[in-house]
Amino acid sequence: MVDAVGIRAVIFDLDGVLIDSEERWARAKEGLVRETGGHWKREASHDMLGMSSPEWSRYLHEELGVPLPPEEINDAVVARMLEDYRRALPLIEGARDAVLRLATRWPLGLASSSNREVIDVVLEGSGLADAFAATVSSEEVAQGKPAPDVYLEAAGRLGVAPGDAAAVEDSTNGLLAARAAGMAVVAIPNRAFPPSDEALAAADVALGSIFELTPSGVDALGQTDG
Repeated sequence: MVDAVGIRAVIFDLDGVLIDSEERWARAKEGLVRETGGHWKREASHDMLGMSSPEWSRYLHEELGVPLPPEEINDAVVARMLEDYRRALPLIEGARDAVLRLATRWPLGLASSSNREVIDVVLEGSGLADAFAATVSSEEVAQGKPAPDVYLEAAGRLGVAPGDAAAVEDSTNGLLAARAAGMAVVAIPNRAFPPSDEALAAADVALGSIFELTPSGVDALGQTDG
């Protein structure tokens, strides 16, 4: 639960919250695995949710048998994603308006498992680059989600205590990461990869869609019983 001062910043996840991308990442990774003679597993997409790029690159190499160094695996997958996004950015309906609504009230951060290049292309393509005061890729911290590192770094760059921030997440590892960081947690469950019951229980509120994300709703997360 947030401190008595209430909410002082809001930190968004990117994939699954602002862009409909989780299945695109899965296709890009699966395509590389199959084309290089690796062995794709049905559970691989779920296993990699929340992983940082160094983590999923090692997973593709060590667990799925891609015969390339992890650095080359990362570059190959990211190149596919950038080409995909530049062709047609899969912005979730209502996401841009939700960000702009909250930006009128709080400084915003972004805490994403996507690579820095991918984050920048998405924010530029959506016209939201100026809405975020701080953006962090999990490749820039020690551990990806469900570790809290990327959320803690985003709060630090915004100059707020983690307990004074709200996080907006969609996935199991993201929800657990935000909770582990000590933030108020808003869940907008991912339909393609639904969060676990444990992760949903870690959220302070669950919304049906990003259309329901409003300043008044975020404000309510900062209220205490006095």
